[in-house]
Amino acid sequence: MPETPKLNRPWFVAVWPGMGHVALNAGVYLLAKLGMTAVAEFEAGELFDVSAVEVKGGVIQPARRPRNRFFVWADPEKRRDLVLFLGEAQPPVGKFPFCRQVIEYARGLGVERVLTFAAMATEMRPEHLSRVFGAATDERGVDELRRLDVTVLQEGNIGGLNGVLLGAAALAGLRGTCFLGEMPQVFTQVPFPKASLAILEAFSALTGIEVDLDELTDQARAVEEQLGELLARVEEQYGPQTQRAEDDEDESDEEDDENEEEVAREGVEYRYEGPDETVAPSAVQRIEELFARAATDRGKAFELKRELDRLGLFKRYEDRFLDLFKHAD
Repeated sequence: MPETPKLNRPWFVAVWPGMGHVALNAGVYLLAKLGMTAVAEFEAGELFDVSAVEVKGGVIQPARRPRNRFFVWADPEKRRDLVLFLGEAQPPVGKFPFCRQVIEYARGLGVERVLTFAAMATEMRPEHLSRVFGAATDERGVDELRRLDVTVLQEGNIGGLNGVLLGAAALAGLRGTCFLGEMPQVFTQVPFPKASLAILEAFSALTGIEVDLDELTDQARAVEEQLGELLARVEEQYGPQTQRAEDDEDESDEEDDENEEEVAREGVEYRYEGPDETVAPSAVQRIEELFARAATDRGKAFELKRELDRLGLFKRYEDRFLDLFKHAD
């Protein structure tokens, strides 16, 4: 890691890929709109294995483990800086040691509080408002959630690093909060920006950090319309996919999976990391144009992310995309 930057009362946000790209898109949106800068990369050692290699034009690419990067934003108003951790994947083993090391680095930056973003799949329909669910590491944080009209999780667990990181933060004496954006359970395989938008609205209300959400609002509206039309077609063939009666709760996971796969095949514009297909030259040209714009104006980076999601190509371009934030403007 390079020299530790000096930050002003920073808060820490951590995101990983997951259902509906909810957390990842919220984090990337902050990267783009706040113009954040990469400051460090965390080497996770043997916690990650390599299960596949990429092939480009018949050539096998060098094996690589998932990357874990830290970005910072210096508040021009000198109120509170922000540190964002973006992980490409969650380690299959050693989650708690991994989180303790991340928290150790965050404490070295002077971080005062830890936030994580995640998705909550429910019976909601695409046209419904996305609620934000939340949990905190102390009663004071729970009271904050109630003041923000966030639905407090009373029981249960938060799976993966979205929860484990907050447990590690609490052990280190740091306060922590998790925001979970609501999305339709039948659409967990496609990006759902409405949930990302709801999370960032709650984030701004909690932190006082203003973020221009217009672009994400427009995307959420467009995807809502697409998914609503798609759901109507699927329900004509398979019956209601949400709001199932209680006597249907014993429906097998296998059947649920088949219905989700059918939804994914129905042609929705946004494909969640779809198959590695040949990309049309016009699409490549569009991607290169968006990279050029984002290189000179990071505020345009989310438009690029949106296009890569639409084409199912974000993983292929992820390193290059995040490299846009290596240097300050």
